[in-house]
Amino acid sequence: MPGPHGDRPREHREAAASLAAAAARARAGAGGLVLLRGATGTGRTTVLEAAAEDAADHGMRVLRARCSPGDTTVPFATVLQLLGPLPHFAQPGESGGEREQAALLWELLRAHADASPLLLAVDDVHLADAPSYRWLVESARHVDRLRLPILLAVTERSQYDVDPPAPGFTHTLSPALVHTHTLAPLTPDSAAELVRTRFPAATGTWVDDCVRAGAGSPMLLTALLDDLGDPGRHPAVPEMSAALYPGAYPAAVSWLLDNAGPGTAEVARALAALHEGWDGHPGGGPGCTAEGLGRLLAELADADPARVTGWLTAMTGLGVLRSGPDGHTRYAHPLLRDAVLTGVPAARRRAAHRQAAEAMLRRGAPTETVARQLLLSGPVDEPWASGVLQDAASLTLRDGRAGDAVTFLRRALDEPLPDERRQRLLTELGSLECAGPGTASGISRLTEALRLSGAPRDRARAAVALGTALAGRGEARAAVEVLRTVDDQLTDRPELAGLLHSASALLSDHDQTVRRDVYRRLWDTAGHSPELVGPATRALLVRHAATAGLTSAHDAMKQVRALLAEPADPLTEPFLLGTAAAVAQWADELDEADRLVDRGLAGQRPDLLHPMHEALLNVRADTAAARGAYGQLPAEPPLTADAGPANAHAHTLIALVDLGRADEARRFADGFDLHAAPDSWELNRFLYARGVQRAAAGDAAGALHDFLECGRRQSAREVVSPVVTPWRSSAAECRLLLGSPREALALAQEEVRLARVWGTPRTVGRAVRVLGTVTGGRRGLELAEEAVRLLRDAGTGTERELIAALVAQGRQLTATGDRARAREGLREAAERAERLGAPRLRTLAEEALREGGARRASATRTGSGALTGSERRIAQLAADGRTNTEIAALLHLARRTVETHLTHVYKKLGIRRRGELREALSGDQGLSSG
Repeated sequence: MPGPHGDRPREHREAAASLAAAAARARAGAGGLVLLRGATGTGRTTVLEAAAEDAADHGMRVLRARCSPGDTTVPFATVLQLLGPLPHFAQPGESGGEREQAALLWELLRAHADASPLLLAVDDVHLADAPSYRWLVESARHVDRLRLPILLAVTERSQYDVDPPAPGFTHTLSPALVHTHTLAPLTPDSAAELVRTRFPAATGTWVDDCVRAGAGSPMLLTALLDDLGDPGRHPAVPEMSAALYPGAYPAAVSWLLDNAGPGTAEVARALAALHEGWDGHPGGGPGCTAEGLGRLLAELADADPARVTGWLTAMTGLGVLRSGPDGHTRYAHPLLRDAVLTGVPAARRRAAHRQAAEAMLRRGAPTETVARQLLLSGPVDEPWASGVLQDAASLTLRDGRAGDAVTFLRRALDEPLPDERRQRLLTELGSLECAGPGTASGISRLTEALRLSGAPRDRARAAVALGTALAGRGEARAAVEVLRTVDDQLTDRPELAGLLHSASALLSDHDQTVRRDVYRRLWDTAGHSPELVGPATRALLVRHAATAGLTSAHDAMKQVRALLAEPADPLTEPFLLGTAAAVAQWADELDEADRLVDRGLAGQRPDLLHPMHEALLNVRADTAAARGAYGQLPAEPPLTADAGPANAHAHTLIALVDLGRADEARRFADGFDLHAAPDSWELNRFLYARGVQRAAAGDAAGALHDFLECGRRQSAREVVSPVVTPWRSSAAECRLLLGSPREALALAQEEVRLARVWGTPRTVGRAVRVLGTVTGGRRGLELAEEAVRLLRDAGTGTERELIAALVAQGRQLTATGDRARAREGLREAAERAERLGAPRLRTLAEEALREGGARRASATRTGSGALTGSERRIAQLAADGRTNTEIAALLHLARRTVETHLTHVYKKLGIRRRGELREALSGDQGLSSG
């Protein structure tokens, strides 16, 4: 290593000290042999050169020789390098036999030693020609026996190679004649010290990366630092050799491999090729033990398995390889792996990956591990390859890694496949691609799948997937047209016709004109040819009748339950379950809706695009919102660039309003450009939700516009029942605020009429409550009390409406002068809102209490006694040191719900930090009298 002795790594300083001590003994007349051993790149030559300079500084004459493979055919080539040009010795073969020549050379060495103490520095003695090798061994004996002032310092490569090594230099010498020093690889601390010596300002991460890529070798580390230049030029150590200039590092790696021999080089490159398929992937690795990896590499490189396993162990000890957290052996740094492969032709790499895949498959390696190799092998043209890739796609999809599944399926398309299998593969791949960020490539795959001649069921699946993708892009008409075309081609398969009819009905929800056309066809078919309409399609007709205000909840559920009891084809069952779940949710049968959703989702295939998947998730969100369980809603519903707001966004917006987070609600609502959003029922839902947000913010005119626009769009879709969006009631309240009581009354009366057709407490109670508010007077109070009775006797999912009805009743009672009864109902409303976790509703109740003359809104608003049961549970867990994430998991809540509860807890307890919870909970801090 360059620089003063203090800049050398500790491993080199120890070796230098050993050589210096031996040189001192030689100068005193007691020469000998020092063998400096070490793996390639550990710095043997550097240490020997430094020792030679030191010996010269102390008056010794230094004779040097550096052995190389090219000299092995020239007798005494190494000795002649040591002793200098010998004209009369130019043709050694003509000067007698080897013994005579050796004796002559020994005498010449004695003459040199008589003139001055000598240091014979022989580098890489394992490469010396045979006569020189024997002469040097014999000279070591003579020096010791005759006690001559000669130090023979020899370096020898001592690395474990796959090819069995030749006997070492000293194997015929007595251990008493040899001082051996083995150079260890650089420790991480030594390597880091060297990096910081070159680049004192380097970050710890940069230094660590350099240390790993240096792999314990001073030579590799120095070459790497020369290539990197400084951290400013390379802020991160690259993973590809192509990023390095002038390329000293890959050249050094190549030199190491050349010195290791062909067997080791082949194994090293086979391991590097395998790593291309392992690194950076979950489950990446050989899928076997270290011994199994040794056998695999031995098979790939045609080597001895025991030697390969030993090489893996030795390279791990040197720092070239590392055992990762998963227990798999890898190169210490991706750059090192890439450098090992530098110069290996692409065709050879592909062949190595194919060979590895075949070997792994025979050895029973995990499917994904084999498939990773196939990703890099190029087409195999064997049936097993596509099977492995598709199996790997299924496994990764099951683990939630859709991106990996897409990669495997794309690669599987490169293999020869019959049309039927290719059609199924294209349908799966297109479905996954459409579910990702961009849908263009997925639609192209699905279109291609539909063109192929396959089994009728596969064609129907492809058509449903393509239709779902098109509808998701706002092309509902094109989606229905695709399904209709395939339906016309499958007239002899009534069960498939049912699938296509159901899909058409569901997808038509994205376009009001198409929806009307599709349902008219279905009603006509049901009337003229009922045998062609299966249970799933009939359930959709029940759903349509419910939204059109043509049936009651009781009758709709009776019909749906009868349909669920009929035998259903597996292809159409998802439509039946999802539709039944939606009707059950509207009918306030929330538990039944949840069970149906769970059944429907359990039967969904994640690799097939299906319109009912999103519909089932929407029902799940609807039931959570009906219960006021906002913590079960998505914390941040996904946004897509080419689509407008979704049902989940509407629920999130209303949740923000109810939680009293007015500023967040406004920003969330303003984040959508509704003018550019495609027409869909979800846009109508969001318009209603934005109306709720605007009304809560005091913008009655803006809210009225949204409610009326929602109603116009819903009516155009023949959706008139308030079970979906109670826009008339909300618009009536806005009309009243804006001074138009007559218009408000008309809207409220029509809402009550339609609500009574459906007949559920939640729908009727809400409509009657608003009609009472609009009507006013004694009749208004009677209506408000009717709403309270209806909702109080109802089951799950009506709590939010009951609170609103209690507030409306309280205001009516206050207006009639019955303040005592008003306060009783309003306090109940405030307490229920507190338990529900709806701050806005609680605030409305408290405002009504104050307007009625109450001196305080509720009995306990601050102190530990003010905490609800949920707040107290969460606060206690937080005081015990649990994180928000742990609390959420323990109580089966969303993390955002935990955070909201803790915010309320801090406010009630009058504290600002989590660390104050324990003390605040241990004693009551008093009640507010306000």
